[in-house]
Amino acid sequence: MNHLPAPAPVRRRAPLWPGGEHPAHGGLRWIAAVAAVYTAVQLALAVRGTSLGWDETVYVSQVTPGSEAAFFSAPRARGIAFLVAPVTALTSSVEVLRTYLAVLSGAGLFLALAAWRGLLPQRVLVLAGGLFAGLWITVFYGPQVMPNLWVALGALFTVGCFLRVAHGRSGPAGLAGVGAGTAFVALMRPTDAFWLLVPLAAVALRSRGARRPALIVALFAGGVIGCAPWIVEAYVAYDGLFARLRRAGEIQGHLGPHFAVDDHVRALNGRALCRPCDVPWKQPITALWFFALPLLVAGGVLAAARTRRAVTAQPVAGHPAVVPVATLVGVSMAVPYLLLVGYAAPRFLLPAYALLALPVAVCLAAVVGRVRPRGVAAVLAAALACHLVVQYVVLAGAIERSRDNRRAFERITAELHRQGVRPPCVISGAEAPRIAFRTGCASRQVGGHDGSITRDALGALAAEQPVAYIGTAGNRPPEFARDWRPVHLSGLRARPDLRAYLGPATHP
Repeated sequence: MNHLPAPAPVRRRAPLWPGGEHPAHGGLRWIAAVAAVYTAVQLALAVRGTSLGWDETVYVSQVTPGSEAAFFSAPRARGIAFLVAPVTALTSSVEVLRTYLAVLSGAGLFLALAAWRGLLPQRVLVLAGGLFAGLWITVFYGPQVMPNLWVALGALFTVGCFLRVAHGRSGPAGLAGVGAGTAFVALMRPTDAFWLLVPLAAVALRSRGARRPALIVALFAGGVIGCAPWIVEAYVAYDGLFARLRRAGEIQGHLGPHFAVDDHVRALNGRALCRPCDVPWKQPITALWFFALPLLVAGGVLAAARTRRAVTAQPVAGHPAVVPVATLVGVSMAVPYLLLVGYAAPRFLLPAYALLALPVAVCLAAVVGRVRPRGVAAVLAAALACHLVVQYVVLAGAIERSRDNRRAFERITAELHRQGVRPPCVISGAEAPRIAFRTGCASRQVGGHDGSITRDALGALAAEQPVAYIGTAGNRPPEFARDWRPVHLSGLRARPDLRAYLGPATHP
């Protein structure tokens, strides 16, 4: 009688993370929950009654039917305008536009985190998503027509797809994700795509597991495709690519060595832009997490290094380690804004925060999993709760300022209409893009970064159609507007003394 050999004992793979969870385990439901909560918070707090900012107005005006497109300066890219075009083609409602972006950004966060499934445990991804989505910057800019959050989500998705391909966890779909993600980032901000591509290309060339021609081709093909509209526009409107790059550098304050870390620290109290950032540091508590970030990132990298078999379900020698790559790319995307740009805006660092949230989550998960006393977990939970309170206090202030601006611009628009500023018309001077967009006028500046008309031409135009130059009561208007009719405007909180000088063809 033949006897079948006894089956070999099943060897259970050791858990790779404290607590016994394997990176490949877990579905997508908790990631979906984080994304849904992120969208819900935006809809509840950051959508209703807010105003389009200066940059938002420039982008929206490019794709709003019947609107005069605002001057589109050299550093800008049209990706975010393309993203909102389906909505602006149908409605001028700011609330509808913000709702669309809130839902879309939640879906983007889900896709970006899902790209890391199998590379990191689900609880790490959920925690990282919650940390990133819990920042006031992430909530505030989720429903805004600004490219930085989309760069962050695109970069997070791209790096996840890159590592999946590098670890043999994805084939053509992963390569397509790398190319599509890189193209998306480049379409939003070509310069940010450079700081995404460089570290990934270095990893691909130096790591034996990632040294695949198809992966490198996907990276660079995506970058070229995404940059194509910006490059074509450079030759059409700026006498070539290098001329546009030079002009972009001038507008951004001549890129070069600038230590701007302190500027970013001061801007975390709710400032949309800190330029020049010579304001006092009034609310240090808003930046405590910023100072803790490098320590937590380092802790996450060390925790990943101490974990046997690194952080992949099927580790193979020569494959790039997951957490160090995420950290490397996050640091790379922070470099230009911390060391090369001489001013600060909190949104600039969103791509870095998205990627660095992963090692931070690894660090916190490792601490909770390795330290036995329950008090440690309670302390961490209390610290995170305090952090969220601070974030939402800052968020509430930023949202209220935006709502104040909306009410102020409604008053300004009504007053200008009453004074005879109606299409076809031109607005120049302070806050010209925002006022022009709301009044149905064209925005024309006689100097500065957005210079698009000469003083003589604007003066001649004022004799033919309504023209308003917006200045302040404390400053004399330019010579061409000295004899124009002054009208006081109920100003913005930041500009309480706005005054419009109305040209000779402007009559109530």
